[in-house]
Amino acid sequence: MLELRQVKKTFNPGTVNEKKALTGIDLKLERGDFVTIVGSNGAGKSTLFNAIAGSFIPDSGSIVLDGKDITFWPDYKRSKTIGRLFQDPLKGTAPSMTIEENLALAYLRASGHTSPFSRISKTERELFRSRLAALDLGLEDRMKQPVGLLSGGQRQALTLLMATLVTPKLLLLDEHTAALDPATADKVLALTRSIVAENNITCLMITHNMHAALELGNRTIMMDAGHIVLDIGGEERDHMTVDGLLERFARDAGHKLDNDRILLSKTQTAAD
Repeated sequence: MLELRQVKKTFNPGTVNEKKALTGIDLKLERGDFVTIVGSNGAGKSTLFNAIAGSFIPDSGSIVLDGKDITFWPDYKRSKTIGRLFQDPLKGTAPSMTIEENLALAYLRASGHTSPFSRISKTERELFRSRLAALDLGLEDRMKQPVGLLSGGQRQALTLLMATLVTPKLLLLDEHTAALDPATADKVLALTRSIVAENNITCLMITHNMHAALELGNRTIMMDAGHIVLDIGGEERDHMTVDGLLERFARDAGHKLDNDRILLSKTQTAAD
């Protein structure tokens, strides 16, 4: 469904600021896979997402999505089939536009329509209302309010809905709960789990929460220095503990994970 073959990217090549961000990524996802990704800062996680989303063209290698080579597709073309959420709740929505207008924009873009907002049908508005009601945040009664008035958690939940209003072929979640308070993060993670499962969405999720990395989805990947160090799933993952995962990383990477934020998450749990 998604396949990356020897994807490489070096920033500022030949200078003192040269950074080998991706050093030959091979990754294959089947339809419906939900893969969590863990790694220290600079491991290449967000760069991997940027490569898939089309923020830049890799130096070499190929990216194939649903049988189509998208390696050289621009990001706007990929956005019709790839949904993405960022860590910052302010990204992904237009604050001066209403909730309804943001949903309409996401719906029209993903469904390939070119109609202006004034042509959004009554049926589509009812769709927006019902999907908002499913979030259980009361947003269905605030559709005419600007998104800028929403809290961070409400905006992130809305962005999740926008990214999946028309089921994407691939959903990229870039630490989308990291900027939220624990209770709100749990709420958004629970919504994520529900929406991804109900629609059988192929998903990649970057997280610093080790428990979430093992409890959500069906595979866990750990990255280091621009490459994938560990990729586990199935029964091995089912019986893996956080300490065991850290030990495997240290053995395969040749050094211990040194990210305090990730290590502190050992005492946290994922959303129920």
